[in-house]
Amino acid sequence: MSFSPATLPSFRSQAYIALGSNLGNPAWQVQAAFREIDDIPDVSLVKVSSLYRTAPVGIVDQPPFINAVAMAETTLSPHILLRHLAGIEQSHGRVRGERDGPRTLDLDLLLFNDWQIDDEHLTTPHPRMHERAFVLVPLVEIEPDATIPGRGRAADCLARLDARGVVRLDDAEAA
Repeated sequence: MSFSPATLPSFRSQAYIALGSNLGNPAWQVQAAFREIDDIPDVSLVKVSSLYRTAPVGIVDQPPFINAVAMAETTLSPHILLRHLAGIEQSHGRVRGERDGPRTLDLDLLLFNDWQIDDEHLTTPHPRMHERAFVLVPLVEIEPDATIPGRGRAADCLARLDARGVVRLDDAEAA
């Protein structure tokens, strides 16, 4: 039996993407990025979390962040998806400066299936996601049973953190 590429089923991967912004209009930036991720060819946005206001980490003398997580299905490789996410960041005026510094838009590929990738361009799962309540709260909101390869259940990682500074925005604040 032979198959042509047209008859082979497409392998759909699940990708979880963290979104964050604290410059310009952060809620608008994150909501626009949801739409732009869904517009990437061969990517379908499946779930999006609420928006959350969070205190900055690292460099604390900057505005608060708006954070969220999206789950997408894609036939793209993780590296191609990452390139598209970088393009969206750039279209929002993202300038890569100091680590943990202010930004118009930050898009991080958190998880890609249950794959563990560690190369010069990409590390999944995201290396610090298990330490960040601003990532885990929205992730667990949309996927309560999410597992972080090598770390366990995201909800268990979250239970070990102080999440009091992660505040869900109501619809009026998110608009």
